[in-house]
Amino acid sequence: MRTSLRTLLPLAVAAAPLALMPAAQADTGSTYQATLNSINGSGGSGMLTLSLSGNTATINESWSGLAAEFNNAAYPHVQHIHIGAQGTCPTQSADKNNDGVISTTEGAGAYGAIGTTLSVSGDTSPDAGTNIKIAPGGSSTDYHRTITLSQDTVDSLQAGTAVIVVHGLDPATLSKQAQGEKSDLVPSLPLAATSPALCGALSSMPSGGVATGTGSTAGVEDLGLLAGGGALVAAGGMFFAGRRRAVAKAS
Repeated sequence: MRTSLRTLLPLAVAAAPLALMPAAQADTGSTYQATLNSINGSGGSGMLTLSLSGNTATINESWSGLAAEFNNAAYPHVQHIHIGAQGTCPTQSADKNNDGVISTTEGAGAYGAIGTTLSVSGDTSPDAGTNIKIAPGGSSTDYHRTITLSQDTVDSLQAGTAVIVVHGLDPATLSKQAQGEKSDLVPSLPLAATSPALCGALSSMPSGGVATGTGSTAGVEDLGLLAGGGALVAAGGMFFAGRRRAVAKAS
């Protein structure tokens, strides 16, 4: 028995500091949230939470009230984590040509370039930014996915400069000037197809508390990758044909 006690005592002493360590020290993850507000008069709204562990992000998102369909199919709403700018959503003053719509490039000074594409499957890189085949579709979504973020996206989250942007407007809600304009990213498409519909800055959410504010300003990255979206270009010939006929009848 004496030998057994002498053996166990050093182990018990060594274990004592571990037992006294706060549980929070073992949790290296962070949680971020964004309230998705209507932009460009989309009428939509939503919420998103992102749990980050290393470069792995588990995303839970819901939104509703957006354009529902085109050509009898679900309207694709490409969505992204934008990074590298002010970490905010643009105000109406960003509408430089006064057509009533803040285009994607006009808003870039506030939210930056694509860091991660929030697709429903497959590629999540900026290269997938305009791939409508892997975008959520319809007027609402209930999105759950675990993905790997680029280091640039992680850095932007931690700096408070990451923003969620959901794209795609109902062209019937736009001014007549805007209805006749082409997308600033994919000229074969109408402006409505790629313009922001929802926007929300991602803020860190401490355990047991509410979200904190966003942070610093950095340079705006090149948005040229969006313009290379072949899948979206292929859809340009028929995009919104039914909706435009409805607009023409109403006017």
